[in-house]
Amino acid sequence: MVLLATLSRDAGAHPCPAQEFQGEAGPPRPRRPSAFYSSVFAQIEEVGWGQLVSAAGDDGVSCLTFRVMDEQRRHHLLEITLPMNYPTCPPSIAADVPYLPKLQWSKSSRLKDVLCQFQEHLKVLQDYWSTMDGIDKALWVVDPTKPTYAMSHRRIALGDDCYILLHVDAQKPNSLPECRFLGTDGKLERLIKNWRKNRKRWSADKKFHENLSTVLDFALPQPPSMCIKDDQQADCGICYATHLPVDDELGTQSGCAADYKCENPSCSRAFHSVCLRDWLRTITTTRQSFDVLFGNCPYCSEPVAVKSTDS
Repeated sequence: MVLLATLSRDAGAHPCPAQEFQGEAGPPRPRRPSAFYSSVFAQIEEVGWGQLVSAAGDDGVSCLTFRVMDEQRRHHLLEITLPMNYPTCPPSIAADVPYLPKLQWSKSSRLKDVLCQFQEHLKVLQDYWSTMDGIDKALWVVDPTKPTYAMSHRRIALGDDCYILLHVDAQKPNSLPECRFLGTDGKLERLIKNWRKNRKRWSADKKFHENLSTVLDFALPQPPSMCIKDDQQADCGICYATHLPVDDELGTQSGCAADYKCENPSCSRAFHSVCLRDWLRTITTTRQSFDVLFGNCPYCSEPVAVKSTDS
């Protein structure tokens, strides 16, 4: 028999109805059998210990977080919570995605099956994330300033203190989005009129920003970052300075400008490699291989790598 997995974060946290405890000491909390731990360890081994980010919960392993990478090398964290009667009952999952997959579960299912189904779900979401990346790159997005993978809304500046708030359907990212116009009524009248008149001209074969410009019959302003001159130096996202101080202790890096840039096009945050290296060393999940530190961007959590020394 196949069971539909519960997707609520609270699922399995209280497998039995809550009981009222009388006095200072209540009945002992249920304990998992020893076979549960050996089974979970074996299942983690199947997935790979390198993908395990953390293990928590009352017993240390009831809440597991795994790192999963999709086709575009985006890194995702999948949190799996095991109920007291696991694996008879399915686990619950949580992740930074616009909607969660409907897991198929049976008594013989294992953790690797959860990760495989989540990996397939990430494939389905690739078009959605490509659309959102295109919006962030081509349009003047004022909110959110640091979008997560789950956020499907964008507030876009149209100029003259006018904005359009868009909600993109994660299951149909190329379709006409829901929208709301914000700003001075007089300035918005023409845009609202054009939206109503031209909405049928939206084409799933065109890029999102091209469709939006067509429907609004309006030349959309570029994001400020695209208007910055190429020779203008960017501030470091950690120390917020354009150049490092002139200091003999910094060696060849003394007085240098930001020399590292996040490869995520929707982030593109600049850093001094010295600042990024020092920051990565304070993060417990940072890994080192030979003379290279591997971690995640402080702003978008995309993978970053920097040498551990200046030599």
